[in-house]
Amino acid sequence: MAENLFDAFEPVSSKQWKQQIQYELKGADYNDTLVWESLEGIKVRPFYHDDESEIKYALKENPKPFEILQNIFVHDIALSNKRALDSLNRGAESIRFAIENENVAIADLMQNLPLKNASYFFYLPFLSIDFVTKINDFAAKNNATCFVQLDPIGQLTRDGNWFENLDKDFEKLNAISAKTTIRFIAIQSGIYQNAGANMVQQLAYTLAHVNEYFNRIKSSNQPITIEVAVGTNYFFEIAKLRALRLLFNTLAKEYSHTFDCHIIVTPTKRNKTLYDYNVNMLRTTTECMSAILGGANCIANLPYDALYHKDNEFGDRIARNQLLVLKHESYFDKVSNPADGAYYIETLTEQLAEKALLLFKEIEEKGGFITQLIEGNIQKKISESAAKEQELFDTGKEVLLGTNKYPNKNDKMKHDLELFPFLKQKPRKTLITPIIEKRLAEKLEQERLAQED
Repeated sequence: MAENLFDAFEPVSSKQWKQQIQYELKGADYNDTLVWESLEGIKVRPFYHDDESEIKYALKENPKPFEILQNIFVHDIALSNKRALDSLNRGAESIRFAIENENVAIADLMQNLPLKNASYFFYLPFLSIDFVTKINDFAAKNNATCFVQLDPIGQLTRDGNWFENLDKDFEKLNAISAKTTIRFIAIQSGIYQNAGANMVQQLAYTLAHVNEYFNRIKSSNQPITIEVAVGTNYFFEIAKLRALRLLFNTLAKEYSHTFDCHIIVTPTKRNKTLYDYNVNMLRTTTECMSAILGGANCIANLPYDALYHKDNEFGDRIARNQLLVLKHESYFDKVSNPADGAYYIETLTEQLAEKALLLFKEIEEKGGFITQLIEGNIQKKISESAAKEQELFDTGKEVLLGTNKYPNKNDKMKHDLELFPFLKQKPRKTLITPIIEKRLAEKLEQERLAQED
């Protein structure tokens, strides 16, 4: 019979741990010294124990390992096709085409691409029944795994306007639902994180965003895709993704929707920096680790130079290789639901989910997500949260290494900018105030650029 090594040790209770910790503190207050509070109002203890950290919510195991997703902006069909094939040959497992207009021939774009073991996403910043039908027909004819990413509510949050208007946009979505079998609803929730919302807000707004589609699309018989941005708060981000899946499945059950959500994760832009840009690789690596451990289905890594360089082969290759190392050398894909049973992560998952559910119910009681957007309440709450985080950064309490801590004063960037890396102002008439993405380091970086020779 196998011997249990722990039988030789007496069990230690939470009370005993706390007494020992208090002794080691030499009179310092336990709560003031070791317990800290997150921006979400969650108090984090120095240790978690099985006699006071009950695991309430069981998450289903993800039967498939995460897929490496490569983003490709389609401006030239032949070049985009060639780039997709090259990316797949170099380790990508899914491709996402961002398509600007309806003139793209799907058959030409997909020519000679492997269809059996790869997934294809089509991000469309326009709403066209005919174009989605063409993608649907191609997928059906070729037995291809295809996702269309349509999100009129996401369009409203980013742009301030619908594609046309509320009624016509949802009329088209219902027509697409009736005519096709392809997966076409994709919640673009990364904007909440990139604009400065805290994690409870991100979860609640995403859930309310999803709920609008459940309410307004008559028959939802396909899985829903949710795209999420993650930051470097490692364990919290793992718990956030777990809480999202838990909340989605709880909501979906109320609508007799039997499909689990399909989660795509991308590292946030909010903490990325222009100066000492190589540190961005460290940030995206830990963020991708959180995504994997949190149960992402696909991960689209952010190139280290995405802020200031146009799409380029080197940046994409480094971003893809980060995921390949995590998958094939660090074996992050070998364990299903690896965070299961970790009391700290389970407790964070529970607290984030419960706080987000309360906020979601409050949004629904006040008319729902679209109503709250039109009234400006969502934007106001995100701005307040973003201002708190910005103050932490400005005062040095939130650290971005190489930017507000240990900056390299000799680092020059003015002549290396291919893209404008700051918030763009575009005054125009909109239905609502759009939710604006903004990085923490922008003001500091603008000041440094102004001082460069």
